[in-house]
Amino acid sequence: MKIKEIFAPSDMTEGKPWEKIVVFTIPMLLGNIAQQLYNTVDSIVVGKYVGDNALAAVGSASPILNLLMVLFVGISVGAGVMVSQYYGAKDREELSHTIGNCITLTAVASIIIMIAGTLCARPLLELLKTPDSIIDWCTSYLVILMLGSSGIAYYNILCGVLRGLGDSISALVYLLIATVINIVLDVAFVAGFHMGVAGVALATVIAQITSAVMCMIKLKKMSNIFDLKPRYLKPSAGHSINIIRLGLPSGLTQAIFSMAMVVVQSLTNSFGEIVIAANVIIMRVDGFAMMPNFSFGTALTTYAGQNVGAKRYDRVEQGAKQGTLLAVGVSTVITGLIVLFGRHLMAIFTNTGELVTLSADMMKILAVGYIAMAVTQSLSGVMRGAGDTMTPMWISLITTVVIRVPLAYGISWLTRSAELPNGRYECIWISLLASWLLGALITAICYRAGRWKKKGIRMKMDS
Repeated sequence: MKIKEIFAPSDMTEGKPWEKIVVFTIPMLLGNIAQQLYNTVDSIVVGKYVGDNALAAVGSASPILNLLMVLFVGISVGAGVMVSQYYGAKDREELSHTIGNCITLTAVASIIIMIAGTLCARPLLELLKTPDSIIDWCTSYLVILMLGSSGIAYYNILCGVLRGLGDSISALVYLLIATVINIVLDVAFVAGFHMGVAGVALATVIAQITSAVMCMIKLKKMSNIFDLKPRYLKPSAGHSINIIRLGLPSGLTQAIFSMAMVVVQSLTNSFGEIVIAANVIIMRVDGFAMMPNFSFGTALTTYAGQNVGAKRYDRVEQGAKQGTLLAVGVSTVITGLIVLFGRHLMAIFTNTGELVTLSADMMKILAVGYIAMAVTQSLSGVMRGAGDTMTPMWISLITTVVIRVPLAYGISWLTRSAELPNGRYECIWISLLASWLLGALITAICYRAGRWKKKGIRMKMDS
C-alpha cells in the first residue's frame, strides 16, 4: 500500500463492516491514547515535581474547562455527521459549504470562549468552594487554557472533519507530534523553569495550536474531494443551522455531563485534598480505560453517517452489531487489567501510599462500568451518525441529572455520622457506576426502537 493511500479518506460504504470499523478505530484509539497523554502527563509532572496539591488543582479545574468547551463539542459533532453523510452521498458542493462553515463557526465560538472563560474562571472556582490552598493554581491553569482556546478548538473540530471523511490516520499523526511537543514542554516549563501548573497549561496550548495548523494544511491539500475557497467560508444560514441543529444536542450532552461533574466536584471538594487528588488520578486512568469505547463510538458515527448518506441502512445495522461486540470484547479485557494492576497504575501519579491505596480501591468500583459504556458509546455513535443526536442527549440527561447527581448526594447524606460529617466518599464513584449501567440499558432500548432510521439529513439531490 502506498503512503498516499494510507492517508487517503476511507469509503466505508463498501467492504466488510467489521473490517472497515477496525481499520478506522485503531488509529482513533492510538490518537485517543495520545490525547489522554496531554492530561495525564500534566498530572504526572505536577504531581511528581510540585506536589499532591498541584495535582488536585489540575483536577479541580477540569470540570469547569469541559463545561466552557461545550460550544466546540457541538460544532465538532455536527460537522462530523454532515461531512460523513455528504461524503457518503458524493455531494462535493454541500461538502465544501459544510467544511467552510465549520471553520467560520469555530472562529466565532473561539472568541466567545476566550472572553467568557477568562472572566468566569475564578468566580466559578469560588462558587464550587475550591480550597484556598489550590484556587490560585486552578485559576492560572484555566485562564491560560481559555486564552489559547482557539488552538484547542480548531484541532478538535478539524479532526472531526477529517474523521468524517474517513481519514483517521492524519489526525493520529498530527496528534502524536503534538503530544511529543506537549511532553517536552511540560518537563521544560515545570521541572526546568519551575512554572508550576501554569507551565503545563501553556505547554498544552502550544501543542494544540501546532496540531491545528497541521490539520488545516492537510485539508487545503484535499482539493480532489472538496473546495476550500473564500466563498465557502461565508456563513450560510442553512449549513450553519444544520451544523448547530445536529451538534447542539451533543454540545448540551457535554454541558449536562460537565455541569453534573461540576456539582459532584463540589461534593468531592468537601471531602478534602486527598479525596480530590484520588479523584484526579482515577479520572486520568478512567480516560485511558474509556478510550476504546469512545474510539468505537466515533468510528461507528462515521460509518453510520457515510452509509446513511449512501442509503445503505442494511450495512448500518450490520456495522452496529459487529462494532458493539468488538467494543464489549476490548472493554472486558481492559476491565480485567484494571482489577489486576490497579495499584501499579495509581503509583505512576504519586509517591503517597495512602493516595495510591484509596485510588486503587475506588477504581475497582468503576471497573465493570466500562463494559456497559462500550454498549452506550457504540450504539449512541450509530444514532448520531444517522442524524439522531437528540436521543443520546436525553439519555445523558437522565443518567447524569436524574440518576448520578441525586444518588451521589443521597448516599453522602445517608452515610453521615459524627466521624464522617460529609458522609462516605465512595458515593462519588458508586453513583457514577449506577449511571453507566442504567445508561447502557436505556441506550440499547432506544437503538432497538429504530427512531434513528428517520433522521438522515435531507440531501440536496433528494429535494
